[in-house]
Amino acid sequence: MGSGIKKINKQAIINKIESTQIRTDLPAFGVGDTIAVSFKVIEGVKTRIQRLEGVVIKIRGGGLNKNFILRRETNGIGNEITYNLNSPLIVKIDVLKKGKVRRAFISYMRERSGKSARIKSSIGSN
Repeated sequence: MGSGIKKINKQAIINKIESTQIRTDLPAFGVGDTIAVSFKVIEGVKTRIQRLEGVVIKIRGGGLNKNFILRRETNGIGNEITYNLNSPLIVKIDVLKKGKVRRAFISYMRERSGKSARIKSSIGSN
C-alpha cells in the first residue's frame, strides 16, 4: 500500500522559481492611472532608454505573467502598447496621476480624444 513514493507538487516548484523573478521595485498602480514607463530599446548594438506616458486601460494576469496595456494619444492617433510588468527591459515606472474608474478594462477610451478622454482624479475625492 504505502510504496514510499512521495508525490511532487509541480505548481509549488513553479511558484518558488517564479517568486525569485517577480519584481518588487515597481510602484503600485491601477486601471485609469496616468503613468510614465521608462524602458530599454535595443537597436542593433546600441541601447537607449525611452519614456512613454499614457493611461493604463487594462491590467491582466498574475504573478510572473502580469501585464498591462498603456494607451497614449499623439496628434489624434491612439497608440496602445502591452508591457510585461516583470520584464527586465522596464527601467522604472512613475505614477503621475491616480485615476478613478469603475471598470477593469476602460475600452471606451478608444473612441474618445481630447476633453472627453479625461479621467477623474482619485486624489481629494471620496
